[in-house]
Amino acid sequence: MESTQLNAIEEAAAMIDALRGTIHKAMVGQSAVIDQVLIALVASGHVLLEGVPGLGKTLLVRALAKALSLAHGRIQFTPDMLPSDITGHAILDPATRQLRVVRGPVFTQLLLADEINRAPAKTQSALLEVMQEYQVTLEGHGLPVARPFMVLATQNPVETEGTYPLPEAQLDRFLFKIEIGYPSGAEEVDIVVRATDAQAGNELPLSEVTPCLDAAAVMKLQQLAAQQRIDAQVIDYAVRMTRATRDYPGLAVGASSRGALALVRGGRAAALLDGRDYVTPDDIKRIALPALRHRVALAPDALLEGRKTNDLLAGVIETVAAPRV
Repeated sequence: MESTQLNAIEEAAAMIDALRGTIHKAMVGQSAVIDQVLIALVASGHVLLEGVPGLGKTLLVRALAKALSLAHGRIQFTPDMLPSDITGHAILDPATRQLRVVRGPVFTQLLLADEINRAPAKTQSALLEVMQEYQVTLEGHGLPVARPFMVLATQNPVETEGTYPLPEAQLDRFLFKIEIGYPSGAEEVDIVVRATDAQAGNELPLSEVTPCLDAAAVMKLQQLAAQQRIDAQVIDYAVRMTRATRDYPGLAVGASSRGALALVRGGRAAALLDGRDYVTPDDIKRIALPALRHRVALAPDALLEGRKTNDLLAGVIETVAAPRV
């Protein structure tokens, strides 16, 4: 039985490695970002990608969608959007003289919510129910979405003109907030070559990306991740790390219990990516920043001093003692 489980783990790690390699055919560099997105996928979580325009956020999502044989859709958020533009609406059918539900673009499996912070909070909140409960309520009826279901939202930094900060309830629905930074000089040269060599200006370098996983395979990976062994001391480590954010100097608001859940779920998926059937404290550390950075808020004095959320969380991570397991 144990041998069968180990074989399944090794097979899963190979599948994820193939998916990673396929995405890298379109995306240059950003290895840590790609791994974090894959961890979120395997952990059945949603992802918020943040970075200045032009760093490949949309390209990454498009490459993932093409590498997975899943139904995918895109919503371009704008200030004048309404919640019904996302979830759908009911219209009077002239043929039957009855209300007919028209499903919105949210009814898919891989949803790209592009520039989500361009829309006000009222529109953003249309995603709250489907991200948590995997269903949409229209005309009093709960309509489930197909599984697996994942929201990949992109946003520009809040300081960018014409953006709205995401409400705390919305942020808490994302398993990870992943920050995409500038590439290195060598990577940027490779990006320019790949994007311009025999490619028109309206094309993305997606021609070499081919489907390598389907819905059944993704569901299998998610089930395996949920079955990963995790010691009680490692769970306690995740809880202590979450609780430490609530009274750490410089942080006005700490992470809720969803932070500890994200650490454990992400740690299980990270272990699967490495081909192990057990979770270590290093797995928790590895995903602590993306799992917690959107669940805390800086204190006013820390803002005045120009301190960064990542730096304070790094202090929290170093302060909490890891167990020896």
